[in-house]
Amino acid sequence: MSSKVRKLARPSSLRDRVDAEEWDTRVNLAACYRLAAHFRMTDMIYTHISARVPGPEHHFLINAFGLLWDEITASTLVKVTIDGETVEDPTGNGINRAGYVIHSAVHRARPDVNCVIHTHTAAGIAVSAQEDGLLPVSQHAMRFTNKLAYHDYEGLALDLDEQQRLVRDLGDRKAMILRNHGLLTCGSSIYEAFDLMYYLERACQTQISAMAGGAKLRVPPAAVAEKVAGQFQGLPYKARQPEWKALLRMLDKTDPSYKT
Repeated sequence: MSSKVRKLARPSSLRDRVDAEEWDTRVNLAACYRLAAHFRMTDMIYTHISARVPGPEHHFLINAFGLLWDEITASTLVKVTIDGETVEDPTGNGINRAGYVIHSAVHRARPDVNCVIHTHTAAGIAVSAQEDGLLPVSQHAMRFTNKLAYHDYEGLALDLDEQQRLVRDLGDRKAMILRNHGLLTCGSSIYEAFDLMYYLERACQTQISAMAGGAKLRVPPAAVAEKVAGQFQGLPYKARQPEWKALLRMLDKTDPSYKT
C-alpha cells in the first residue's frame, strides 16, 4: 500500500507577486531610506521618500508609517495609487497623510520625476527659516544656482488644496526649500534624487556652520556661481552612477537586509 505525502503550498512572498522592475525599484528605494538614515537625514518616523512604480498604473511606493528609516526593507514599502488608494500594505501601518499630499502632488504633476525625497534636518530647516535662503558660499551650494525653488509655509501638509501651490512653486526644478519646514528634491531616478538631497543637505550644513563662526562670509561673484552650476550639470561620469554603486556596496557590507 503506497502513501502520498501532501505538500503544503508555501505562502507567496511579496517578491513573488511583483514583477522584476517593481522589485528592483523597491530594493533601491529601501536602500535610499537606509542611506538617508546613515547620513542622519531622518526625523524619527516622519518625512518620506517615494518612488514611482514602473508601468502604466500611476502607482508609487512610500514608507509604512511608524517604521524608522533604518528598519525599512523592500517588502515593507506601501504601494498606493496617485489618488491615495492603498494597493499593497504589507505591514498594515498605512502611510503618513502629509507624505501622500506632498508626494502625490509631485508625481502627478511631473511625469519626468520617478523619486521624491522630503527631509526635516536641522540644517535644512535652519536655512529654510533664513530670509535669504541658500547662499552661494560653498561649491555644494553653487551647484544649485538658478536651480532651486522655494515654497512658503502653510502649516502641516495635510490639505489637498496646497498641492497646486506646491507644484506651481516647484515648476520644472528638481530641488526646493520648503520655507520654515525643510528640503525637497526629486529626480528621474532614485539615485538622482538622493544625489541632489545629499549635496543640498551638505550645502545647508556648510552655510549654518560658516554663519555660526561669526566671521564675514565671502560670497563669490554670481558669474562664478553660475559657472559652477553649469559644470555640475555637465559631469559625464554621473550617468554611470559611481557614487550610488559605492553606497550600495557599503550597505551590502554593513546590513544587506534592505533587500528583503
